[in-house]
Amino acid sequence: MAELLDGLTSRQRSQIRAWAAELEAAPSWCGSLPVAVLERCWLRLRRVPVEQLATLLPPDASGEAPELVRYRGWIAAGQPAWSAQLRCWQEFGQPACQQALRHFWSQQEWGNHGWTLAAYLQWLATYRHQFEAGASRALPLIVLARPGQAGGHKLHWLTPLGQPMRHTCP
Repeated sequence: MAELLDGLTSRQRSQIRAWAAELEAAPSWCGSLPVAVLERCWLRLRRVPVEQLATLLPPDASGEAPELVRYRGWIAAGQPAWSAQLRCWQEFGQPACQQALRHFWSQQEWGNHGWTLAAYLQWLATYRHQFEAGASRALPLIVLARPGQAGGHKLHWLTPLGQPMRHTCP
């Protein structure tokens, strides 16, 4: 993590300190709170408000399609795959089920760098939790994965001094 911050310009480190100060000064949770997003390829650092992050980095919700959720539920209940598929076709129609599967597998192949709906919601809950009484606040820094390469976006939580509190991969 130190090498990540060392790789930033002094102006970018100054921006991170300013955003961390903004976070510390915020009286309560709101959609305008800062999220630092770093594009390593271009060494571009920008501030994105929480309320706009899902627009900039849309979470992959293809696995949450009703057809697939229902199918997984029937499989978990012990039904054979062919029976679960048939029930899905009866409930949603064959074209809808096939489209949901195609979209899901397309997202798996094309990739969303691990930024799934579950990862996004977990990140949001962690960030929001910082505004509970007694919780320490840390600025989220999302380092975007390089296009065309395997691997996910990296999430770092920066304490006000710029030291990492913890590092997670969504």
